Amino acid sequence: MSGGAFDYNQYRIQAIIDEIADIILKNDSTELNNFGYRIGYGYPPEIIEKFREGLEYLTKAQIYAQRIDWLVSGDDGEETFLKRLKSDLKEAE
Repeated sequence: MSGGAFDYNQYRIQAIIDEIADIILKNDSTELNNFGYRIGYGYPPEIIEKFREGLEYLTKAQIYAQRIDWLVSGDDGEETFLKRLKSDLKEAE
């Protein structure tokens, strides 16, 4: 595995992204868990929209952390860093 300059903490950002995405997905669910409680969070639309905005920022943060990590770890050169950063950001849109 490449990188390591940040002790692979960029993957923790990805875990947060995944958890927030799951909250958004389950928000309106009326399904009940094993304890009989609703699994949906029931946040209003304006809150869910802020969660979505947060996902955009966190996704960019994760991309930047990953690309910078590979650059300072010597896995990418400056030109490759710029190309991959641009590509990853475009893909995230």
